Formats: sequence, structure tokens, C-alpha cells
Amino acid sequence: MHRYRSHTCGALRDSHIDETVRLSGWCHRIRDHGGVLFIDLRDHYGLTQCVADPDSPAFKIAETLRAEWVVRIDGKVRRRPEGTDNPELPTGAVEIYISEIEVLGPAAELPLPVFGEQEYPEDIRLKYRFLDLRRERLHQNIMTRGAIIDSMRRRMKEAGFFEFQTPILTASSPEGARDFLVPSRIHPGRFYALPQAPQQYKQLLMMSGFDRYFQIAPCFRDEDPRADRLPGEFYQLDLEMSFVTQEDVFAAMEPVVTGVFEEFANGKPVTNGWPRIPFAEALRKYGTDKPDLRNPIEMQDVSEHFRGSGFKVFARMLEDSKNQVWAIPAPGGGSRAFCDRMNAWAQGEGQPGLGYIMWREDGEGAGPLAKNIGTERTEAIRAALGMKAGDAAFFVAGDPQKFWKFAGLARTKVGEELNLIDKDRFALAWIVDFPMYEYNEEEKKIDFSHNPFSMPQGGLDALQNEDPLTIKAFQYDITCNGYEIASGGIRNHRPEAMVKAFEIAGYGEKDVVERFGGMYRAFQYGAPPHGGMAAGVDRVVMLLCGTTNLREISLFPMNQRAEDLLMGAPGPVTPKQLRELHIRLNLPEG
Repeated sequence: MHRYRSHTCGALRDSHIDETVRLSGWCHRIRDHGGVLFIDLRDHYGLTQCVADPDSPAFKIAETLRAEWVVRIDGKVRRRPEGTDNPELPTGAVEIYISEIEVLGPAAELPLPVFGEQEYPEDIRLKYRFLDLRRERLHQNIMTRGAIIDSMRRRMKEAGFFEFQTPILTASSPEGARDFLVPSRIHPGRFYALPQAPQQYKQLLMMSGFDRYFQIAPCFRDEDPRADRLPGEFYQLDLEMSFVTQEDVFAAMEPVVTGVFEEFANGKPVTNGWPRIPFAEALRKYGTDKPDLRNPIEMQDVSEHFRGSGFKVFARMLEDSKNQVWAIPAPGGGSRAFCDRMNAWAQGEGQPGLGYIMWREDGEGAGPLAKNIGTERTEAIRAALGMKAGDAAFFVAGDPQKFWKFAGLARTKVGEELNLIDKDRFALAWIVDFPMYEYNEEEKKIDFSHNPFSMPQGGLDALQNEDPLTIKAFQYDITCNGYEIASGGIRNHRPEAMVKAFEIAGYGEKDVVERFGGMYRAFQYGAPPHGGMAAGVDRVVMLLCGTTNLREISLFPMNQRAEDLLMGAPGPVTPKQLRELHIRLNLPEG
């Protein structure tokens, strides 16, 4: 017999009854039922119930065992007594009567329990991540993550993509976030950077004559932690294609992403034939460029119904042509208590309040706004929004550029409070026609709004002759249930157009050559039209595992302060290491 096991803890069935077997694993749970000890033995593959009574030669050792001790157990497989089967377990019809126990690895007192899924402080969970990963839900999430990546890889290869690995040590570039820098020992005072994305390399692969590239790529960004991104590093399904239009990218990737979701959705419906929503429309209807389409609420511009009305606050605002009034429908929200609650929530968000109209059973509008604008205008708003008795609508007014984010939060809040969101489906969509540029109010200059390497709609002619803030780009996102899960674009592959695009954002040709010299040179020697995208592996896995915390689907994540509590990173280095790198520390005081 094998030194440690003849079977795994998930393998035994009725067909093994009366066999002598050997298992090794962790003591998941130990129960004493009137002097009979039940040990649930767990390994990666499953769990088997093992039994020792006072007649067992292993009983004395069994009495010393504690949770999470690693043991080898020999014994005979028998059927569980009638009425004690556990249909929830694949091994639930059998148990092992123990003849021998060997302790392979005793465990100290546990800082957090492995049995059960109770909440525990995050700092403890991260410091003892090796224990946390033994817990059933987290262990399963990590295995699901691996299966999802396998599915992505298989589907990409079936779609004709080839897998390449691009460099990890590269040059610093303005991708939109702060680089992680790596000092060079061989070249004093010079630095490598960890890639924020393989953007330039994958475009260079297209210059090199490869046609369809992909990789599951690690990306590194020295950003402040965010709820929807792990600090430090993340993974993306990165891809690029030559001789393609935007439509070709959509046709290639929609089946891949839909297929992955359908495979792991556990029967939940997945959108087929994704809607394509222009960026400006997404902001107007949903107040976000990553809308949760499970929420049926669509906002509407109802400015005309308030222009010149008796509600002077809105009427005066609308005298300025840039201002608008948006309505947020609230089906079933026509109670004074709910409207007051929403008003209080808006004040908590730093707003003066949230105006509303309720429609009573007789169809009449109620509330201060309805009184001020009169029956005719109230009825026109009701008809425009499709409201009925028992419904309400909330109103946000001012410059949409300044209030759209709040309006989107209000739409989400109404959907959640009124249980309008269908939690049991995956609603996917393309967001298209992103603006090429945006105005940076702090620095009083024009910046790229998305990806600086994207092709402007209208090409070089648009860059030369149109107002930059009106130019749209061949850029697109994939959204799902309120998250951006992928982003991409058709690339600007003409050197003169690339220089002009960066010039508008304040970079000269010299900057372009210095920062993107490899790609700029490559464009001079026959560049094919090309485009691609990158999908966030972590976010896709998070959605499919039914969690809202990226730490629940990552092996060894950092905390919110970008610290690895398990390995003690970041940590100090020795003076010798600093001397080798020609670095002297200039630490902040205090």
C-alpha cells in the first residue's frame, strides 16, 4: 500500500465496502458521540467520515487529535448505519472504521477556524491565508478560477488565437496609472518598470506579422486600492488581432466571453446578442459608463416639462442652456416614507435633496413639485415616464456633466430599495463611442480619456480639423452587472496620426519617440490595421463566484494598504542591497 494513501478523501463509495484503505488529510471536525469518536477527514478532493470506538486499536491516539492535525488513517470501509447517510457528500453513504492512526503533522491552536464559513477579521485571514484557503468556499473559488482560466484559454485557441508571453521587465510609460519601478544594478540611476499592461508589446507583435495574439497577463499598477481592483497586481485576458475593424473584434470576443459565462453561470441566464450602448447614452440613461442592466430603470431628460414652470428652482436653472432636469422613475415607490428616505439619502450624499412626484391611486400627482408645476405638466411627466398609480419619480437638475454620477447612484439606490434588480442573471453589454479626449479641470489641459493608442473616429482628418473634445474613438468596454470587465480599441497605427493624437494631449514628437520609441519605429515599416482588448480575469471570476470582494477569488492578496501580511511585504532591505543598486534613501520625516 502507498505510504500515505490508497484513495483520496473524496473517492470512497458503496463499491469500496469491506476494502481496507488508507487515507491522509486534515481533521476537519471531531465529534464525540457517547464515547464514539467521529473524525471528518478532509483533503483537496473531499471529506470522509472516519469512526473509532473504544474497541478500536487506534482509539487512544484518536482521543488526542485536534482540529487541522494532519493524519494518516487506515481502516475498513463500511456502510453508514441506516438513517445516518449524508446525501450532501459524495462519500456520504460510507465511513471508515479506523484500525490505525499516524500523526503526520500536529497543529497549534488555530488563529481562525477552518470548519464553517463564519466571518473573521480580514487582517487575520490575510496573515494566515494558508488556513483561510483551506475553508471550503474560498478553496472552491480558487479552483473555479483555475477552471475559468482554462475555459478562456481553450476558447481563445479554438477561435484561432495563439498564446505568447510578453516581458515583465520593461520601460516606464504613461498608461494612465503609476508604474512600479525596478532599479537596475547594471545601469546605475536607471529603472525598469513592471508592465501596467502588455499594450505596446502586443501591438509590436502585430507589427511582427503575428495575426491573433492572447495571453493571461499579469499587470502591475501602483494605484491606491479600490473596491473593484486588487492593490498592486491583477490578471487580464489580453488579446490583439491584425486586419480587423471594431466589428471583427466584437464578432470574435462576444462568443468567447458569453461562452465562459454560460459555462460557469450555474444555470443563470446570460445575455446573448449584447446591446451596444454609446457612452453618452449610457451616462444619460444610467448615470454610469458601466451600467447594471439588471436594473430596469432608465432615466429621462424631462427639462421641457419644467421650463417656464411654477417650480422656480428648476425653471431658473433651465434658463442656462447647458442645464437639464433628469427624471429617475421609481416603479412601486409612491409612498411618502420611501420618498422621504430617498431625500434623506441624497442629503447624506452631499446633495440639497431629491425632488419627487408620487402618483396616487386616483392617478393624481402628489408632492411639492406636483403642486408647483400643476396637473397638466405632472400628467405629461407621468405619460413620458410610463408611470402608474403607486409609482414615483425623482428629479435631478443642473449641469449633467456635474450631476450624472449622483444621478446614477440614485438610480442604483432606487433599484436596490424597491427590489427591482434581477440578481439571478448576467447582463452583458458593449459600451461604444467613448470620447477620445477629456478636459482636465485641475491642470487646465486636454487629456486622453481612455487609451492613448486608440484610433480616433475620422482618423488624422478629425485630429487636424475637429474640436478634440467632440472626437469619438474606436474604443469599447464590456460591462456586466455594473462592472467594467473588459476594455479595448482599434489602434492608431499611422505614425503621423499617433504624433498628432499625443500632441493634442500635450506631448511633442520628441516625447512620443522617447516614451514609445519601439512602437513608433515599428509604425514606420509597414503597420497593419489592428485592434484588441483586455478582459479582467479577477472581475470575471468574482462575478461568476457570486462575491463582491476580489480577495475571495485570489490566492494571496494584499490588504487595502497594499501590504502582504503573510510574507511581510513591502519590507526593508539591507544597506548592502541598496549600495549594489546605487540608491540612497530620502525618507519623509516623522
